[in-house]
Amino acid sequence: MSMNNVFGDLFSVMTFGESHGPSLGAVIDGCPSGVNFDISLLEKDLRQRRPGQSEVVSGRNEPDSPQVLSGVFEGKTLGTPIAIIVNNKDQRSEDYNEIKKSPRPGHADDVWLSKYLHTDYRGGGRSSGRETVSRVMAGSVAKMMVKQLYPDISVLSFCSQVGELKLSQKEVESIVDKATPSDIYNSLVRIPIKDKSKQVEELLLKAKAQGQSYGGLAQVIIKNPPSNLGEPVFNKIKAVLAQAYLSIGATNGVDLGQGFDAVKAEGTEFHSGEASNYGGIRGGITTGETLQMRVSFKPTSSVLDVAKKGRHDPCIVPRAISVLEAMTWLVLADFTLKDRLSRCTGT
Repeated sequence: MSMNNVFGDLFSVMTFGESHGPSLGAVIDGCPSGVNFDISLLEKDLRQRRPGQSEVVSGRNEPDSPQVLSGVFEGKTLGTPIAIIVNNKDQRSEDYNEIKKSPRPGHADDVWLSKYLHTDYRGGGRSSGRETVSRVMAGSVAKMMVKQLYPDISVLSFCSQVGELKLSQKEVESIVDKATPSDIYNSLVRIPIKDKSKQVEELLLKAKAQGQSYGGLAQVIIKNPPSNLGEPVFNKIKAVLAQAYLSIGATNGVDLGQGFDAVKAEGTEFHSGEASNYGGIRGGITTGETLQMRVSFKPTSSVLDVAKKGRHDPCIVPRAISVLEAMTWLVLADFTLKDRLSRCTGT
């Protein structure tokens, strides 16, 4: 039985590789020719996701240096499939010998084995968070394409809650209005407010030492998006963004604009003209206003002795920030090409 490893329609990516295999990679198809290929951007995006970058994340030390195998020549894309890989350098497969016979609670070890009968148990194989390195490579290419067409568009993601520690609404609004990607990535936990960042760092260091874990909440903000992206009724952009985010391991909820808080509002108040209430999407189509979404993550499954013996994140949100951004760019790239195609054909 095969798996579904392809995301996107016109701009699509097939990811491959296992957590403890020789390499992981992405094959991007549908990227037009003539896009300026920024290798430094690709390397930067991979650094922001990589493990081993601080004490509050997994200690696995992977350089994640990309090798572009095809689809790029003289600094521009060719319109042919773009293949990129990173080689695994720091596997410790012996750490996982026990789970071959005894699946870890909360992980996908047992359900993958039940469904596929033969799986790579080392580090969780493709159910590992290591798989997301392929998404970041593809998302980086998608960003290059979309930014060339729409230079003013930006995607900003940050952590707004870990466990019981959370940002106030005023702090969230301040980050959305003023923070830069550098502000966010200068924080080990991706919270660009010094005191809150320090509190979360201390919480996660303690959790890591004690074999505990926490869930959290991430914000995704898309500024200056083009209008008219989205194809109702079954391909609304909010539906595809939700699919993209929920395909990331450990996610368990997505909301848009006011989200679940909207259930408390009365209609005349909610529809009073405040654009942010809708999150930048109406009728499944972008309005050109800022898109605002939130994604929740459950606590990391590896706890107690499993966490202490292995190399695991006590909270996945800090490293998931770059993955959320990558998936956002992939969705934007696909819908951008669909919009341009529909305008060319008049459909």
